[in-house]
Amino acid sequence: MLNATSNIIYLDYAATTPVDKRVAEKMLSYLTWDGCFGNPASQHAYGQQARSAIEDARAQVAALINAEPNEIIWTSGATESDNLALKGAARLNQRKGKHIITMKTEHKAVLDACQYLEKEGYTVTYLLPESNGLLDIVKLKNALRDDTVLISIMCVNNETGIVQDMQAISALTSSRGILLHVDAAQIPGKVSLDVQTSAIDMISLCAHKAYGPKGIGALYLRKKPRVRVEPLIHGGGHEQGMRSGTLATHQIVGMGEAFAIAQQTMQEENNKIKLLRDHFLSAISNISNLHLNADLKHCVPHILNLRFEGMLADAILAEMPMVAASTASACQGKGTEGSYVLRAMGLSDEQAKSSVRFSFGRYTMLEEINTVIGLIRNIFKMN
Repeated sequence: MLNATSNIIYLDYAATTPVDKRVAEKMLSYLTWDGCFGNPASQHAYGQQARSAIEDARAQVAALINAEPNEIIWTSGATESDNLALKGAARLNQRKGKHIITMKTEHKAVLDACQYLEKEGYTVTYLLPESNGLLDIVKLKNALRDDTVLISIMCVNNETGIVQDMQAISALTSSRGILLHVDAAQIPGKVSLDVQTSAIDMISLCAHKAYGPKGIGALYLRKKPRVRVEPLIHGGGHEQGMRSGTLATHQIVGMGEAFAIAQQTMQEENNKIKLLRDHFLSAISNISNLHLNADLKHCVPHILNLRFEGMLADAILAEMPMVAASTASACQGKGTEGSYVLRAMGLSDEQAKSSVRFSFGRYTMLEEINTVIGLIRNIFKMN
């Protein structure tokens, strides 16, 4: 088993993050006999203690996006939140229209949910990004139809780090009375998203991208004007009737604590990670045929997608077995066709297959970055 003494350098924080020790310690106190283990739906003291902890965590998650606590619905993760938002909102509002708009660079949880809805008779428009990964607002506006009922756009892309202009997108959807869903799994601790200043109707969130536990997420549903979704899971009427199931107190408390820490440390960590990213990029920038698959002006510093033209990314990573990085998002599995996100941005199959995603995080150290720099320079025979 790998542990703190392992020499593996972890640069895959966009795939998942380790649970912060502060988060793990708080979670542990909601698991055992001498902790707060009750069913939060129970009316006795054990249950009410657990319910109180859950509501505190709900407020912590809501605070990250400046929402009200009662606008947060607990789920098992961003994938479920995406499915609940898209399927639930589309089905509940189908009398208004059955046209949906999204992007070809969305997470598979959104793309697969949209493809499923197509089987139910919905029409989906899949917009291509510009070559830098950004959505052209004019193209979005031109894609709108009288029967457009829902638009789903990711805030921070998990492969390129591109940040979409949610202010402009939400202004457009709001002016047309169209529901806007945002996959925001990658935002905690990276960028601010304020539902008081952006007219976003639904936001998918999860804990494990922000040093919280896997298996827990949330869906923000705006209250004014009220947004509702048709539930996917029935049985008990939990979470305002929109997501039944006994709430996992320890995971929810962990998500709340992780989000509180992310909010408190965001500026400091962003500054630190940007310095590391810039140092890394500068040290290898003179490699011939090295290209950046994004626009640094519109990216979070945590994600760096690099293309080593003419060399397979798998071959590069094979030369660095002690470095944990990715060739595409984890949700794509072991496909050999390269990143669909990069291909949607106009890259060829060969270019996509020559791209590596390095993602940095809270525990990335300068010494580790320097080691990886040395390994890459050695691969390309640089002094």
